Amino acid sequence: MPDHPLATRFTVPHPEWAAHATIYEVNVRNFTQEGTFRAFEAHLPRLAAMGVGIVWLMPVHPIGEAERKGTLGSPYAVRDYFGVNPEFGTLDDLCHLVKTAHGLGMKVILDWVANHTSRDNALIAEHPDWYQHDDAGQLVPPVPDWTDVVALDYTNRAMRHYMTGALAWWLREADIDGYRCDVAGLVPTDFWDEARPVLDAIKPVFMLAEWDELYPSGGLTWEEFNSDTKLLEKAFNMTFGLRLHYLLDRIAEGHAPLADIDVYLAAERAKYPPSVYLMHFTSNHDVNSWDGTEYERLGPLALPFAVLTALLPGMPMLYSGQEAGLNRRLAFFDRDPIEWNNYPLQDFYTHLFQLKKAHPALRNGDPTSQFQRLPGPLDVYVFTRSKGGAAVLCAVNVAAETRTLSAVAGRWRDLFSGETLMLSDGQPLEIPAHGWRVLVAETAVG
Repeated sequence: MPDHPLATRFTVPHPEWAAHATIYEVNVRNFTQEGTFRAFEAHLPRLAAMGVGIVWLMPVHPIGEAERKGTLGSPYAVRDYFGVNPEFGTLDDLCHLVKTAHGLGMKVILDWVANHTSRDNALIAEHPDWYQHDDAGQLVPPVPDWTDVVALDYTNRAMRHYMTGALAWWLREADIDGYRCDVAGLVPTDFWDEARPVLDAIKPVFMLAEWDELYPSGGLTWEEFNSDTKLLEKAFNMTFGLRLHYLLDRIAEGHAPLADIDVYLAAERAKYPPSVYLMHFTSNHDVNSWDGTEYERLGPLALPFAVLTALLPGMPMLYSGQEAGLNRRLAFFDRDPIEWNNYPLQDFYTHLFQLKKAHPALRNGDPTSQFQRLPGPLDVYVFTRSKGGAAVLCAVNVAAETRTLSAVAGRWRDLFSGETLMLSDGQPLEIPAHGWRVLVAETAVG
């Protein structure tokens, strides 16, 4: 494979443990009836068995009370960067959780809100010059609707030094493995570029940016947006695959053809070398609470598209409750515990994530792994991912009727049924209505 023309720009080191990782987002407040670190910790063996490699904890800090939204407020309204939300427990409880996760072979990253603080964060009184103000001298929110928070001013070097020190403190004190950084593109990229080596000097970290340089927002044109940030070059291991997320929504709504996934993948490859990680998902905390559950947005394609996000190039992410088939929007500013109902989709996600974890062709950011789009009906998306003779075939059918495609010759194992199939080239292979087939090669393919 020829080198990508921009490959030398992307210098972020990926830890080996991230190569086969799947990430799981934890809404601590609503994960259990207790809503605590200790109660969530009991779920870690189950997540490890499912194949999760990285546990992402939503913000763990004390929440502001001034202009608080709802009863308990937004976890993203941080009152103290060095504190732990007493709603969840203590720092010792958090450290115990991290140690337990490490013992199970998983890593833990914290959600970090660097762009803004709550309106009653002590820094406002101690360092008013660390914040942005309007012409009248009033503090300003970063977005008008975010009335419970105010924006920090990254032209202030002292504030930058403080923020980097706070990030480093949690690595030392809680032994976490990195951060998911909220609205990372609203913070100057050079801050993240400066902070990353400071953190790596303590321990190698994994950094996830809530941003997508492929996805335009705020009225920017594609050209303006694509030159806006360079988060993945020096600072972040991974960003959100927001463009794919919204594309899947549009396909489910009938507003885009399935073949637009090819357009997306071509745009991704034009901008990034294969070594770059993008995170793919059908839900997260924002999507669930404000846009709707995957069942509201994707309807009968919720699970087929979960298969796609797990097996397309990129790192799959699962949100709290998806393995329970959670079919309601969780309250964002109040307690709203998940009903787990004996985890009806646990096996579904376990099949996908354990395959992701074990298969050589599914490694994250591997330029030697080959992706090949295969021909088929317009309403079936079918591809193989292969490395050497190892291969996985994935076919997803968005139609309400069974579709048939031409098989690829070989001895294959059906991932979900366990059935062994001896297929010849051109042999009919049925894909169920609103369904999928995932075949794993048991003999060399290619």
